[in-house]
Amino acid sequence: MSDTSPTTQTLTDILDPARARAMEVTLGSSARIASGDPLPPFFHHLYFWDPVVSDDLGRDGHPRTGAFLPDLGLPRRMWAAGRLQFHRPLIAGTVADKISTVESVTRKDGRTGPLAFVKVRHDIRQRQGIALTEWQELVYRADPGPDAKPAEVPRARTDESFAMSMRFSSTDLFRYSALTFNGHRIHYDKGYARRVEGYENIVVHGPLLAQVLMLLATQQMGRPLATFSYRATAPLLAGEEADFCWADGAAWVRGPDGRQCLTAEAT
Repeated sequence: MSDTSPTTQTLTDILDPARARAMEVTLGSSARIASGDPLPPFFHHLYFWDPVVSDDLGRDGHPRTGAFLPDLGLPRRMWAAGRLQFHRPLIAGTVADKISTVESVTRKDGRTGPLAFVKVRHDIRQRQGIALTEWQELVYRADPGPDAKPAEVPRARTDESFAMSMRFSSTDLFRYSALTFNGHRIHYDKGYARRVEGYENIVVHGPLLAQVLMLLATQQMGRPLATFSYRATAPLLAGEEADFCWADGAAWVRGPDGRQCLTAEAT
């Protein structure tokens, strides 16, 4: 079943270069971005916050559904996939607008129970033109039953032409959550992550993995990205070392046991 009734939200922000420099440091680079500089790909996630009071948060720390995002009666939410089209660089220190639209809501019956997929489009405008179009795919799930079986985890490729290893500490995840104003408790509350969501430790943000792959793809291609798409396939936990891999336009994250955590394609 699909519901395509659009819901739209517009947010405006000044793309503060200080926040971009904090992200550079969080990712292990020197803080260099100044007002007037082009922002690296995906750094727009540092901006366009939409904070709500604590009473309007769900149990997971995200804003409660039912306003911009629909309430589908499924309590577990995560970012499943994304696609970006880069029209021109966003400029630090300059006002920009993000116009967001819920494009579709699709319900399905999955192997572990009911699912819903919400597709959201973001158009980011700056200096009277569109700089970036992004599509996000969010997945909503029911709580697992007592007899629920673990999902099958795909194995990652091993034919990369380039790879680099990284691990993320709880401090790294805290910094990324703070910079992106992401309150999801799976990224900082180990008790919640284990008792409610069923993870052994706090979870590395899917968009953080995608961010590292975008910077890697830009480096390997030697030019700005035109498009980038990605899909999360298995969690990476805090403290685990992962390989960030590249081969001929494809990129992926391989966990320490060979599991595929995220796949991507870049042009």
